[in-house]
Amino acid sequence: MHSLNLGILAHVDAGKTSLTERLLHAAGVIDEIGRVDDGSTQTDSLALERRRGITIKSAVVSFPLEGVTVNLIDTPGHPDFIAEVERVLGVLDGAVLVVSAVEGVQPQTRVLMRTLRRLGIPTLLFVNKIDRRGAREDELLDSLRERLTPAVVPMGTTSALGTRDVAFVPYDEHDPAYTGPLVDALADASDAFLEAYVDGSASNGRLRRELRRQSRGGRVHPVFFGSAITGAGVAEVVRGIRELLPARTPDVGGPLSGTVFKVDRGAAGEKVAYARVARGTLRTRDRLGDRQKVTGIEVFERGGTVRADCVPAGRIAKLYGLADVRIGDRLGSEESTDEHYFAPPSLETVVSPVHERDRGDLHVALSQLAEQDPLINLRQDALRNEVSVSLYGEVQKEVIAATLAEEFGVDVSFRETTTICIERPVGSGAAVEFIDVAPNPFLATVGLRIEPGPVGSGVDYAIEVELGSMPIAFMRAVEETVRETLAEGLHGWRVTDCRVRMTHSGYWPRQSHAHQKFDKSMSSTAGDFRNLTPLVLMDALRRAGTQVLEPVHHFRLEVPDEAYGVVQSALAHLGAVPRTATPRGSTYVLEGDVPADRVHALELQLPTLTSGEGVLETAFDHYQPVRRDVPDRSRTDANPLSRKEYLLQVQRRVTA
Repeated sequence: MHSLNLGILAHVDAGKTSLTERLLHAAGVIDEIGRVDDGSTQTDSLALERRRGITIKSAVVSFPLEGVTVNLIDTPGHPDFIAEVERVLGVLDGAVLVVSAVEGVQPQTRVLMRTLRRLGIPTLLFVNKIDRRGAREDELLDSLRERLTPAVVPMGTTSALGTRDVAFVPYDEHDPAYTGPLVDALADASDAFLEAYVDGSASNGRLRRELRRQSRGGRVHPVFFGSAITGAGVAEVVRGIRELLPARTPDVGGPLSGTVFKVDRGAAGEKVAYARVARGTLRTRDRLGDRQKVTGIEVFERGGTVRADCVPAGRIAKLYGLADVRIGDRLGSEESTDEHYFAPPSLETVVSPVHERDRGDLHVALSQLAEQDPLINLRQDALRNEVSVSLYGEVQKEVIAATLAEEFGVDVSFRETTTICIERPVGSGAAVEFIDVAPNPFLATVGLRIEPGPVGSGVDYAIEVELGSMPIAFMRAVEETVRETLAEGLHGWRVTDCRVRMTHSGYWPRQSHAHQKFDKSMSSTAGDFRNLTPLVLMDALRRAGTQVLEPVHHFRLEVPDEAYGVVQSALAHLGAVPRTATPRGSTYVLEGDVPADRVHALELQLPTLTSGEGVLETAFDHYQPVRRDVPDRSRTDANPLSRKEYLLQVQRRVTA
């Protein structure tokens, strides 16, 4: 049986969860269509989701469609929960991007479409809410071409637009309103088709086949109009999903391959992994890694889940028994992945329990939330007894607080949100400490050099010593410790975009006194290398020097003519730098850069500055050197910048 992993994506409130309900009803999976406002939808299962009327967690539901098993994944639309969307993208075969016919292309719509196109995920566009007053058609198509992609092909038109009697009218294959834009889009993406069209050999049948081929290849994007509330246009979208997105024939007999894209907790607190099996078959009692064994499987089927002994390729399942499973883990022989499609969170805050007695419970609760969303990036400061979390925005903070209160019974407060900076080396620095040479107290020789690397390269680590000069376990201990230590640089921020080279190595082999057991006081261990490496690395980094950089967002701002001057003044006050200002009718479109920590202030001021008519979209763009006082971040490690403090902390740790 063919399968299709289908994502439903949109800006918040565009109607993707309502569309999901319609698709399930059309497939015969549910008898009654749920409503987001009533909290009765299939995929918004959390109490918090039902109460707030937004999707917070991705949800999976499966249904059959003309011989194809569709695994439909409903994703959050609010930008604060973009991490949930990111984890889903890696398992999708195709997507439906929902756009509101009233609000039009919104900031998150553009972010999602850019990513879908970059990953080559075949995507249909569904223009929802055509029954609402203010719904647009021609103007919206122009906006789709201008702000998303020129490769859009309208598959029909509307009648009675903006009323409850609205209908989607599919184009006849001979209609010039259909064939004109279709030929333009197909010809732009295929020279062979353009040549056939010029020669006059492109029949209507050839047009439809070429549309199917290019749509399944993610090169053109068919557009359907409709209403998830009234059902207008939904049947045509279902047909488009079946014909224009790439259903695949899974390789159930090949070697096991798959991806864990979500981790949750069951009713008894056990870990539950959501996995897509791309190839082969996973069975209960199969082992993943050395220690983990699958003890139970639930396969998504006809709107729910059923217990199963195995999950074949092409299906999505819930796996039980994997106590150490993490998001991004690969099934089979492939290694785990840490690939990211969106910018990491640029904000952080300290979380504190309202009642001191709950401090232990808070750490347990946050650890479980970090399993479900690794990008919240817990930072435990043992010295100050504080925990920090990373954020995309203020709404995410509110949801974390509500989740901790409702699911774990822990009331919390937050400190003021601050920006997450990074550090980059500005020069080259090297350091080495030799075994049995003061002041080195460890039985290890480690030499390291650090220097700047290309922007965006992360940490590039390599060795310049002979590979067999010491045991591989010691080599691995040095590399792992280098990466861990660079989480906090000279000013406490993560050090990135650098090259680190191991220049010296040495150890004492396993030794013992005559006829005695192994004596680690005269033999090197991996612990010696783990303890020495931070001192050497930070000494080298101090000699290289670092520069602290803050995240900067690119902004696009539409404002009325009369608000142009006051908005320009506000942007300057916030440290934003407008790059272009383009008049467009009675409005101006401003584009430029704004520090990430000023975005929220701009969002709050905009309605007042523009009488509610301003439209702002921002997205992380780059890092720039901090122009004001360089911010320091409190350290959570043993502080290898202070040798005395560090050795005292290590001694306490070893003694403990």
